[in-house]
Amino acid sequence: MKELKHINKYFLKYKWHLLIGVIITIVARIFLLFTPRYVKEIFTVVETYKKGLESGNSSLQAELALIIFYIIGAAIIAGILSFFMRQTIINVSRYIEYDLKNEVYAHYQKLSLNFYKKNRTGDLMNRISEDVGKVRMYVGPAIMYSINTITLFIIAILYMYNEAPVLTLYTIIPLPILSVAIYKLSKEIHKRTTIVQQYLSKLSAFTQEAFSGISVIKAYGIEPQTSANFDELSTNSKQNQLNLVKVEALFFPMMILLIGVSNLVVIYIGGLQYMDGRIESLGTIAEFIIYVNMLTWPVATVGWVTSIVQQAEASQKRINEFLKIEPEIKNTVEEHTAINGDITFDKVAFTYDDTNVNALKDISFSIKHGQTLAILGKTGAGKSTILDLIGRLYDIDKGSIKVNNIEISKHNLTDLRNSIGYVPQDAFLFSDTIKNNIKFGKEEANDEEVIEAAKLAHVHKNIVKFNNGYDTILGERGITLSGGQKQRISIARALIKDPEILLFDDCLSAVDTETEEKILKNLNQVTKGKTTIIVGHRVSSAKNADKIIVVEDGRIVQEGTHDTLVNVDGYYKHLYLKQLSEKSSVNN
Repeated sequence: MKELKHINKYFLKYKWHLLIGVIITIVARIFLLFTPRYVKEIFTVVETYKKGLESGNSSLQAELALIIFYIIGAAIIAGILSFFMRQTIINVSRYIEYDLKNEVYAHYQKLSLNFYKKNRTGDLMNRISEDVGKVRMYVGPAIMYSINTITLFIIAILYMYNEAPVLTLYTIIPLPILSVAIYKLSKEIHKRTTIVQQYLSKLSAFTQEAFSGISVIKAYGIEPQTSANFDELSTNSKQNQLNLVKVEALFFPMMILLIGVSNLVVIYIGGLQYMDGRIESLGTIAEFIIYVNMLTWPVATVGWVTSIVQQAEASQKRINEFLKIEPEIKNTVEEHTAINGDITFDKVAFTYDDTNVNALKDISFSIKHGQTLAILGKTGAGKSTILDLIGRLYDIDKGSIKVNNIEISKHNLTDLRNSIGYVPQDAFLFSDTIKNNIKFGKEEANDEEVIEAAKLAHVHKNIVKFNNGYDTILGERGITLSGGQKQRISIARALIKDPEILLFDDCLSAVDTETEEKILKNLNQVTKGKTTIIVGHRVSSAKNADKIIVVEDGRIVQEGTHDTLVNVDGYYKHLYLKQLSEKSSVNN
């Protein structure tokens, strides 16, 4: 149960709701237990009448009618209280489920990119949905039925012991056997539940990747192989589920056996005591039989609740594994910090933990507020890593990064990222309207601002051609659009934010040169007074920059301006001459 201690803070948060629920539960059980006592009264009244101690049939009917009225009244009150009991305790379980999901989601957002590189999306989704759902069953139904069972057992056994102590002791003999059986089965349930949840995560991860990469699967014609892999996973998952169910299925036959044995004991022992005169009325035997049968469901729920608790503990353990992971990138500054865009790299080195690739080695450069820096280089040279470090998606290993002449780690992380407009190399769009995708950079933006940003990104004309225009719903990851359209909408999303720092990570690779020139012309106007860094493979994206650096194998190998670098042998000159030749060939 130590894993479930994490939930205790939520119990404290909703303690008054739970306390009211507990009180209602106890009162409801008390009213429910009136029935066996009134049934005994009926037997007593009938026995007394038959012995001739009472005279007059009307008196018997009146007494029976009054007792029946009491039974019905107690049942109605118990039913109403049971309704409010469920409304109170089950509602609390939904509140806790909501809070726990928010806690997990908020923690997911704090974790660094390294975490997401090491864990599959399907597993993350399974822990925030399936596992949290299992925990909700513990904080709701399990607690409600546990209180219900404990209350009913205590009051019923006290009533029974007061009526016939010896008969009560015989009746509860099967209970220790049940306790030992539950202990043994619970350990096995816990083990098998953990395996089931692990396979559900694998299944979720596989299907999520298959649906996301369906175009690749179809293009390579590997649908049969993918289906076979899915069948293998789902078969293993089914088998593990069946293994768990087989153990859980032992509970209810055990409960039925328990109740049957208890009834036989009541009838046999009670009958002997009645014949010996130790029990005055047959009503006591009838009362005991009703008590035993009233305890049928609570006893049965002991096994069910135990199973729920074991599953919840296994699920909470999986949730805690992620909640215990400390974010690598921490916001150590609470007060707000202003960002104007001065950026300095001083002998920066960085290595990726997951691949151990030394991405940057002794990188040094500076860019003043309002300037534009272009970074060129071959694939894998470390260009995108520089942008990631400016956004503090990773922390550096060595050296220093300063913004406004202050260490980047000493800036408020929220303020730093809010001051950046970032267009990634792999444009990601949400399954929402085009308008909302652009407004993601500025939620309060009006329609005029959205259209203006789209025009600056040279995508407005494409959008208005869609049937629903800016209200067009995109497919998952923006699959509805072409690569160039996705990139341009990503640019519009960054521009509408109007940030102090603009980072463009090879975001024009999917557009033609003519469109690129138009966008760059617009960007030259928009980026005035903003610090801009453009990563690319084309000289056209760099020629208007105030400063150009060429990165190779994590190091800066060339630095200068377009006019100086085209006259120096190296990567930039080679690239310039190559693209000039290609452009000449196209024109001819």
